[in-house]
Amino acid sequence: MSLNKFEKLIEALIFSSDKGISGEEIFRVLSATEEKGFSIESIEQAIENIRLLYNEMNLAIELVFFNSGYQFLTRKEYFTVINQLHIQRSKKKLSQAALETLAIIAYKQPITKLEIEQIRGVNCDYTIQKLLDKELIMIQGKSTAVGRPILYGMSSLFMDYFGINSSSQLPLLKDILNENNEIGSPEI
Repeated sequence: MSLNKFEKLIEALIFSSDKGISGEEIFRVLSATEEKGFSIESIEQAIENIRLLYNEMNLAIELVFFNSGYQFLTRKEYFTVINQLHIQRSKKKLSQAALETLAIIAYKQPITKLEIEQIRGVNCDYTIQKLLDKELIMIQGKSTAVGRPILYGMSSLFMDYFGINSSSQLPLLKDILNENNEIGSPEI
């Protein structure tokens, strides 16, 4: 099995996209070129043919769909070696404060800065700005509360990074929390 010209165009678009690309976006891009005579259905079929070809060839990369788009990713069995590469290359890791803030936003979104600060007990201006700069969170609008504070939530980059489609795929807090971490004596 080999790819025809139409499928190769789609393969090139998916490969060159820095984030997941949807079938609709591929349709709009191809419509803006001289390519004619295709539909969303033919694009979806071409994507499936590409996915099958990559699986058949048993390459180190695969075509996957998550976060509403298609993307070429390294297969899961190569995680340890790829992870090691990223560990060695990462010069700036997220601080403990940034990780805590990111977790609060992920689980409580949409959430205001004041609510984050009430949970953490410290000022979060700098941390929120750094998470916005790294595009791990995004502004989702404004609250209806007094002063109309900004609401923050997870970004698509956050979901891409963690390989999830929505916040419903985050681990449940009850699965993460350890009952031995509680302070004080249990109520009788």
